[in-house]
Parts: sequence; structure tokens; C-alpha cells
Amino acid sequence: MSLLGPGAAEHVSVTASFKAPSRPGGPAAIAVSLLPLDPDVHVNEEPAPRLKLEAGQRVLVDRQPPASTRLSAFDPETARSLDPKQPVSFPVAWAPGAPKGLQVVKAAVTYFYCSKREGWCRKGTADVEVPLTVP
Repeated sequence: MSLLGPGAAEHVSVTASFKAPSRPGGPAAIAVSLLPLDPDVHVNEEPAPRLKLEAGQRVLVDRQPPASTRLSAFDPETARSLDPKQPVSFPVAWAPGAPKGLQVVKAAVTYFYCSKREGWCRKGTADVEVPLTVP
């Protein structure tokens, strides 16, 4: 489920799902699909999309590597894009003492996208809610 911020909704559809660990203590992830709604729009590879878990939630902890501090110029002509068929995976883990059963985790996704035809690049944000079951 996703709730989109102003402007981004007309260009990119954002959905998220939980990928449970395949074994106890194994890696888990939130998979985010960023699907451009216009064939001319693409989501940039750099800066990479980021996921921020809602503060105060006690279900998951973020396991993403630190964000890059190197920013390149957003040029619609040269920006490399993500494959819209492949979700972006954000590593997470169970929080200590996570409440058991069905939970909903809220997070915000930040990404950058460009239109080559119109010659612009923008920052997009989307709030997502991810249902999951804590064993």
C-alpha cells in the first residue's frame, strides 16, 4: 500500500512489501517497486532510493548501509535509471521485543526521477504502509 506525496503521484507509482527471512535470524527486507507512470519518466539509480522507517515503531530496525554523501548533478540526459521491473530491496531486521502477530510498519521512501523529454529531474517521496507478521 502506498500514499504518495504531492507531485510524485502523477509520475511514479510506489508500492512496498515485506520479504520475510527464509530462516530464523536470516536477512529480511522491504521491497519497494518504483514504477514510472509515463514511459518518458525514469527513476534514477543515483542518488539511490532510501527508506526511512517511522520513528517510534517497535517492529523493524533499519539495516541499510549509510547513504552516500557524494551527490552528482541531476541531468536527464545522462542519469542512469533503475529497472522498473526489479524492486529496490532495503535490508531490515526484527526489533528486539517486536510484538508478535500481524503488524503494519509505516515508512517513507525517497527517490529521484527524471523526464528526458521535458528536461527535468525531481525528488519524489512516498509514504508506505507494509503489513507483516512477526513470528
